[in-house]
Amino acid sequence: MAEMMENLWEFNLAKVVIVDVTDDYMLMQPPMPSDFYPVLMETWLPRHNLGHCLPASTLVQGYLYDWHETPSTSDQPWYVGVVMEDMAKSIDAEIAGMRG
Repeated sequence: MAEMMENLWEFNLAKVVIVDVTDDYMLMQPPMPSDFYPVLMETWLPRHNLGHCLPASTLVQGYLYDWHETPSTSDQPWYVGVVMEDMAKSIDAEIAGMRG
């Protein structure tokens, strides 16, 4: 009987770490290294076309996608930065008020 030496799911799924980058916007600071942010959630998502799917997905309720970091090797996690939706909307309103 044939045996597979590797777990097939490891080729199909990628570990994704969702981090909260809201403070960067509130404090108007430059980004920090990905692993310095508070982790909101860790999950496994299909690896195929992941970089294109992340911007359109809602990974954590009440947060909006901001950026993602693709790992250099397949055994490292993807990092996805998200911002609190309420805070992002208040900044948008503030900017709109400055223009008008």
